[in-house]
Amino acid sequence: MHIGAIRAASERGTAADEVFDTLHKDILSLRLTPGTKLSEAEVAKRLDVSRQPVREAFIRLGNMQFLQIRPQRATVVRKISDADIHHARFVRTAIEVEVVQRACAAFGGTNGSASGTRIADFKRNLARQERALARDNTDLFHELDYEFHQMLCTAAGCAFVYQTIAATKGHVDRLCMISLRNREERETLFEDHQAIVDCLETGDSARIVKVIRQHLSRLDQVIAAAHLKHPEYFED
Repeated sequence: MHIGAIRAASERGTAADEVFDTLHKDILSLRLTPGTKLSEAEVAKRLDVSRQPVREAFIRLGNMQFLQIRPQRATVVRKISDADIHHARFVRTAIEVEVVQRACAAFGGTNGSASGTRIADFKRNLARQERALARDNTDLFHELDYEFHQMLCTAAGCAFVYQTIAATKGHVDRLCMISLRNREERETLFEDHQAIVDCLETGDSARIVKVIRQHLSRLDQVIAAAHLKHPEYFED
């Protein structure tokens, strides 16, 4: 392949990644709400790129079931599927129960160190969560929630499984953003995170399983509230 062609392909790939990241974040944060129509031309103009990287990003998001791409018709942000949500919740619960058990066992008897992640690292994350709560910074709290669960995977010695969790979390995250707009909901999640760290520190494997199950089961209330508040976000 000619050097110029290689460079062009590389630049297009980078642009496509940037477009994908922007749209993916906008969809998960509900800046692009379910049912929103998207145009390649409009997105390209807004992000100051050509249409090709936008088309590539659309395809990736379509494969992830976030966009519904219809030939000769407008592309739309896919509405939330209850089936996708329940599937994601089942997979995540199965994985994270095993993760917290392994993390708890790893911390027990290691003087506060497990797979390169220390209790002090978790406490720093909690401190940042608390500051985000105090500042009412929903986006930052959401990012720190992601970081917290990724740290659990690392502490358990199975960082690789976080990719699976992240892949199933996307559809759930849109619901969580509805919930996280409520300060009380954020405070409840923070208290769960504190309880998880307490269990890691004391090596209480029985309690940590109960806490993570309760933590993830809170999605039931989120789903019910979202259906009532935004029925238009869901598939019929």
